[in-house]
Amino acid sequence: MKTQDEIIAARQKDWHELEAIVSRGEALHQLDGPSISRAATLYRSLCNDLAKSRARCTPDLVAYLDNLAGRAHSALYGAQPFRAPAIASLLFREFPAALRKNAAFLAVSSALFLIPCAIGFALGLLLPNTTADVLPRSMLEGMADAYSKGFDAGRSEATDTSMAGFYVYNNVGIAFRCFATGIFYGLGSIFFLLHNGLVIGAVAGYVSAAGFGGNIGTFMCGHAPFELTAIVISGAAGLRMGYALVVTNGRTRIGSLRASAPEIARLVGGAAFMLVIAALVEGFWSPSAAPAPIKWTVASVFTLAVAAWLALGGRAGALQRRSA
Repeated sequence: MKTQDEIIAARQKDWHELEAIVSRGEALHQLDGPSISRAATLYRSLCNDLAKSRARCTPDLVAYLDNLAGRAHSALYGAQPFRAPAIASLLFREFPAALRKNAAFLAVSSALFLIPCAIGFALGLLLPNTTADVLPRSMLEGMADAYSKGFDAGRSEATDTSMAGFYVYNNVGIAFRCFATGIFYGLGSIFFLLHNGLVIGAVAGYVSAAGFGGNIGTFMCGHAPFELTAIVISGAAGLRMGYALVVTNGRTRIGSLRASAPEIARLVGGAAFMLVIAALVEGFWSPSAAPAPIKWTVASVFTLAVAAWLALGGRAGALQRRSA
């Protein structure tokens, strides 16, 4: 049986190597594959050393190994806390890059939403009586009445605050259904994209036919770049999830879904951020008494900002990695 000195002499080098890895300022999951694999191997060996040392070594050595094992376990298996740089990286680098990588799903989702939206708008504008097959007539008439007066007088701050909370709840619910029902092999996402596009278009068309198209357009223009884009992205994430369940590339369905999960999570995270922005704009800016030209100008700025964010976000980092 080895003495404590013999154990230290034989194993100390590996302990110091593991300690150096877990003491880095860089998170372990950001290291390359061989480094992570080496850390895992050293950790398993350390656990074996710790078990043996409890019966053969002094309390000081046992405490040292116990502490190192705890730190290594946390580095390997502990959940990483959310930090501001990580959130910024997700929103402005990883999310746009994941969206561009899944451009095909975004294109399909856009078509499934925008085509019914255009059809619903045309029906509501040209044949308003047919929209009763989409929504109850009482609801449509209530929407027309709500937009009949415009927003020249604005709204109270209390109303704005309460409505912002409602918009968060409502918008997240719509987007969640477009995404989560993708678990049914994408069919649920297809249905809710078609349904929501038709409903939104029908309401806009009906209100326009009633003579208040300018009011509803001026109200919607500010938050639409965020809200409608987020709904389409949520639908794209649902379609991506459904595709992973159908086309598994030799994996089990669970394995295929697990492999796609990081990209899907990035899409959903970015869409959730956009929905929060949309709710704030819809709650406080859209119903404000600002003149229509200013609202449309701000809407144009928002649209360009969203387009630039999604088209260019993360490209600089990718170019730097390619040139390195």
